[in-house]
Amino acid sequence: MPNAIRLHSTGGPDVMRFESVDPGKPRAGQVLIKQTAIGLNYIDVYDRTGLYPMPMPGGVGREAAGFVLAVGPKVRGFKPGDRVAYVLNGTGAYCEVRNVPADRLVKLPKGVSNEQAAVLMLKGLTAHYLIRRTHRVKQGDTILVYAAAGGVGLILTQWARSLGARVIGVVGSNAKAALAKKAGCQHVLLQDRKDLAAAVKKLTKGVGVDVVYDSIGKDTFLTSLDCLRPRGLMVTYGNASGPVPSMSVMELTKRGSLFLTRPSLFAYIAARKDLDAAARETFAALKAKRFKLQINQRYALADAAKAHRDLEARKTTGATVLLP
Repeated sequence: MPNAIRLHSTGGPDVMRFESVDPGKPRAGQVLIKQTAIGLNYIDVYDRTGLYPMPMPGGVGREAAGFVLAVGPKVRGFKPGDRVAYVLNGTGAYCEVRNVPADRLVKLPKGVSNEQAAVLMLKGLTAHYLIRRTHRVKQGDTILVYAAAGGVGLILTQWARSLGARVIGVVGSNAKAALAKKAGCQHVLLQDRKDLAAAVKKLTKGVGVDVVYDSIGKDTFLTSLDCLRPRGLMVTYGNASGPVPSMSVMELTKRGSLFLTRPSLFAYIAARKDLDAAARETFAALKAKRFKLQINQRYALADAAKAHRDLEARKTTGATVLLP
């Protein structure tokens, strides 16, 4: 019987159990997949700890790639043997075999491996909506990217540079600073420096940046606002340090009529046409070498707890995959 990581309660990495799970036959509208690579993301930590509540017992993981084993009734466009990938607004990707709604699957083109697809479906599509839809990055923009050496950050930085943007990266260590610079950040700042906003203003000759992409949340939010130019855009899209606390909208006014958004990938790909368009453009950008994927860690699926510990301890860089 296939195995999966299951949760019976929320908590630390040790609550994840490697158990036998029977996925059953695919029902109407479903496709049964044999998974070959699973993406690790910080949202998995939010799910595991209960920041994003879910029913128990439950699974973990949002993105994966593999090949089709069987299709259920009323499924069109997929057949056994097809290479496919998905990202879901729901958990359960940490497994060997599972049923997935056909309307959330995308076929993989030649030139995109299963491991690449497994990290592109969440991290790549996130980078896509951030720089192509939330704010359409263009020649001459100056942007600030937190966690610039992380999975999303490395993709976002390279892609934005290919579009002509100037990128200032923020990272947690000198080793990560070197990685971010290699990816194309013109300047890299350490997150724990007390004068971060002042340093950004100095680098921009007192103006500030056009957009801040902040995946850290609570610990960096107000500093991020101080890095923006008047009428700049604050994009807070992650909670690595915890959710942003309530604030007065006057904080936006007194800093120069700032714009603020808290986007979610799943709102941007809810419609099938948007999912297809985002995947198509992201795969094309990879093949056109607008960015290179750095899969710097690989763990066996059974070692998911160790992968979570390393992620939370900031020991990982780039993307990470779990291998069933």
